[in-house]
Amino acid sequence: MLQQLFNDMIKQDVKPFLSKRGFTKKGLNFNKITDNLIYMFNFQKSSGNSADNVMFYVNCGIYAAELAQIQSREIVTAPKEVDCHFRARIGEIAKSVPDRFSITLDTNMDDLRKTLLSGLEEVIQFYDTMTSTRSLVDYYTSGPFLHLGEESFHLLLQSNDVGAAKHYLKALQEKYGTEQRWTIFENKYDAIFNKYGVEFDKL
Repeated sequence: MLQQLFNDMIKQDVKPFLSKRGFTKKGLNFNKITDNLIYMFNFQKSSGNSADNVMFYVNCGIYAAELAQIQSREIVTAPKEVDCHFRARIGEIAKSVPDRFSITLDTNMDDLRKTLLSGLEEVIQFYDTMTSTRSLVDYYTSGPFLHLGEESFHLLLQSNDVGAAKHYLKALQEKYGTEQRWTIFENKYDAIFNKYGVEFDKL
């Protein structure tokens, strides 16, 4: 019964809502394909579900063929969440929404639908700010995050944006430079700078 409530919600609420915004459904994945990026939502049911509690997560992802190329990976047209270069749970982007949803006998489905759809709307607004591979890279370099570090340096140096690459490197050094694992990253980044003939400033 609760499983049916989940299925009905996907079919009657989520699918029309996302279809209107350019997403197509395949299983529990919704993808929107643009020239530069593929945006996705993945509804993941919890492995601990029972007859009286159906839990699910909403995973958000953005896939960039340009970054897949840099990674020497096969370019896919229907990426799974694990293939995405940007990955987050809905609650990381839409702060008012939980990371995990739960349907029980006591659940007010109208409230759950409202919360879920407003969260999806908020994520789509965030997706609208990520319009190119460079905006994905800018997101991670502004962190600064180690995630996509090598790909980001390749992209920045390929496009001759040495200033941005050095700024990112300095920010990473300040944030992670005292950690034991830093030398591993430093050696990788050094090799990338070397490949593009750019001087690498060590700590």
